[in-house]
Amino acid sequence: MCLYFFLKKTLNVLKSCVLQVFLPLTMDNTVLNETFSFELKIASYDIHTSAVYPVFIIGMLIYLISVVSNLTILLLIATQKSLHKPMFYILFSLPLNDLVGITAVLPRVLVDIVTQEHAVYYPTCVIQAFLIHMFGGGTLFVLAAMSFDRYLAICKPLRYHSIMTPLTVAGIILLAWGTDFILILVLFLLQSRIRRCRNVIQNMYCSNFALLGLSCGEDTTINNIYGLFITAFMHIVTLLIQLFSYIQILLACILNRQSDAKSKALNTCLAQLIVYLLFQFITVFTITTYRFSNVPSTTRMTIGMMTFVISPFLNPFIYGMKTKDIRISFLQVLRKRKLST
Repeated sequence: MCLYFFLKKTLNVLKSCVLQVFLPLTMDNTVLNETFSFELKIASYDIHTSAVYPVFIIGMLIYLISVVSNLTILLLIATQKSLHKPMFYILFSLPLNDLVGITAVLPRVLVDIVTQEHAVYYPTCVIQAFLIHMFGGGTLFVLAAMSFDRYLAICKPLRYHSIMTPLTVAGIILLAWGTDFILILVLFLLQSRIRRCRNVIQNMYCSNFALLGLSCGEDTTINNIYGLFITAFMHIVTLLIQLFSYIQILLACILNRQSDAKSKALNTCLAQLIVYLLFQFITVFTITTYRFSNVPSTTRMTIGMMTFVISPFLNPFIYGMKTKDIRISFLQVLRKRKLST
């Protein structure tokens, strides 16, 4: 219960900050009152009263485990000198991105389940939608950057350190996040021009598609075309980078007669492939369910939620188990703590 009240208070503070600080700086009072002050009704689970708190507790456990495990990876990379390498500097972006994704969705849903309010302010909804889209694009771009790093490390080992200088690594990270940010920002700038007449979000969380559904029947062709463009761009470009990288790695392993080198190379890439395939499978599965009208809305919402829960929950454990350096660093930290006590 303490966790619930703390979570609700935090969300209310954030909502207040958005309404009282950011929006008045960018909009006049008339536009603010007409466009941003009203509440939106948002869909939620129809849960029996006796099951509300068990669902909340399970959801909070999933969230807390995800936060702690991702923070552990971040702290290990930040504090352990053995992990101060280009690969792990790029990897640092993945748990950071996962924290954004799961925090943007799960706490809000859990509060709605308990309070049964099913309401959200429009600016809060826009921020959530923006972060959700940033999470999706960020996952693809960061994984593509990681695959390219592994390609250089395995296929061009002698030139790796001369290519992956601190400046190059910083450039790759900025390119991944910057491209994601600009693409999503344009998407929401286009969305902001649409006049809204409705106030019902047909989902448990906000998204660009859900926000467009609030329009007054206006022409959203440009929005739809641009939405399809960035979706295709993100998936195709990152897929091509990963295909190129992993095909080159596979060929290098086949040509390399040293079994130890092959094993090390494949093991290094396996975690990244698992994470990428897991994310793509969940995304495709979610999109597919929306193509079938006979899928119950509760099932559709649950599958949609999994996009923002499964990857952030499992990724730290996948990297912890499959990446030797992270595993060793974690065990070393545990040993030091035992010795100090």
